[in-house]
Amino acid sequence: MIARYTRAEMGRIWSDENKYQMWLEVEAAASETLAEDGIVPAEAARAIRERGKIDVARINEIEAEVRHDVIAFTTSVAEHVGPEARWLHYGLTSTDVVDTAQALQIKAASKILREDLVQLADVLKKRALEFKHTPMVGRTHGVHAEPTTFGLKLLNWYAEVRRNIVRFDAAAEQMRIGKLSGAVGTFGHLKPEHEERICAKLGLEPSPIATQVIQRDHHAHYISTLAIITATLDKIATEIRHLQRTEVREAEEYFSEKQKGSSAMPHKRNPITCEQISGLSRVVRANAQTAYENVALWHERDISHSSAERVIFPDSTILTDYLLAKTTNLIEKLLVYPQRMMKNLESTGGLIFSGQLLLDLAESGMSREDAYRLVQKNAMHAWKNELVFRDLVAAEPEISSRLAPEKLSRAFDLNRQLGNVDAIFDRVLNQP
Repeated sequence: MIARYTRAEMGRIWSDENKYQMWLEVEAAASETLAEDGIVPAEAARAIRERGKIDVARINEIEAEVRHDVIAFTTSVAEHVGPEARWLHYGLTSTDVVDTAQALQIKAASKILREDLVQLADVLKKRALEFKHTPMVGRTHGVHAEPTTFGLKLLNWYAEVRRNIVRFDAAAEQMRIGKLSGAVGTFGHLKPEHEERICAKLGLEPSPIATQVIQRDHHAHYISTLAIITATLDKIATEIRHLQRTEVREAEEYFSEKQKGSSAMPHKRNPITCEQISGLSRVVRANAQTAYENVALWHERDISHSSAERVIFPDSTILTDYLLAKTTNLIEKLLVYPQRMMKNLESTGGLIFSGQLLLDLAESGMSREDAYRLVQKNAMHAWKNELVFRDLVAAEPEISSRLAPEKLSRAFDLNRQLGNVDAIFDRVLNQP
């Protein structure tokens, strides 16, 4: 079993209970910082930290009347803190708390997602090495092209996931920011150094400049990165769906003994996991569009982004966590059929070596135009009549007169085509 956080943990991060707990954490850190400078009484800061409690039901009850979630929150907390609660939320505006607390939630979610990404990369690397020299036909436009290996296919996915880790680290770091600069970002009631110290207590960096809100290009960057990550997962799933097609059957999802593929057709083994990955990745990409729309706010501050973010951040992080886990398990258990890969590679009677034959003829002194004409003529004849291309070119006088049998055989040498596989692996795996 792959060691990982459960999806329940990701869901807990976005629960109302945890959201309000993060709000309270910001309030307590602010009160303690202001108490250090004598702005807030020390006993008040202590009371807020020790007696402040979250009662979701009570917050919801108050919000139903006041129609303002932060006021409902502070009113409920004050009921637990007592008289010292008059110092709660001192010098802050609602979004000081909401945006800074959201950064704490995203920081916690990002820790899980990064571990998910590393686990997927590790599994891809392991299986890439396993099939490093397993030949298969490479396809372009869905048509047989030249030989490759299944290991190289997995290695390509591994390299992309590593790039996604770099992108994700940058996006997560840009979201590790807090903001406590007041109603229009001018520090009308606190000082910049207060913000710096409050953020430091919370493990965040202060936003250098803000309006009432942290600017939403940060958030759009983060959600966009999740969209790219899940697009990679969709890419992997789409390719495996192709490989599982009956006519191809080079690899397929793991299919358990008791699993059923169809209510009507008992023989079916459908790529349902891949289809789930492809389908749900579309939701994350759609959420990125919403994140872009949140960048432009009236006078750089309205509340239109807030309602949308209550959907796209939980949904996108939970879905990305889920899809990374699904893809890791998919690759870990993927059934691979090297004999079928070889059978498909050989199914066109050597057509996939036409490019090498073209080069060898040109090297022998034939013009490229004549070489192309000869090779294509025989290739099309073989394709149309289901003949063996290798035999046709061997019987072609214009070719056999230039390439001795051993040289002609070398044009169809699989090992020659795949001679640089180790070098590609070294180049990818030795990158810092």
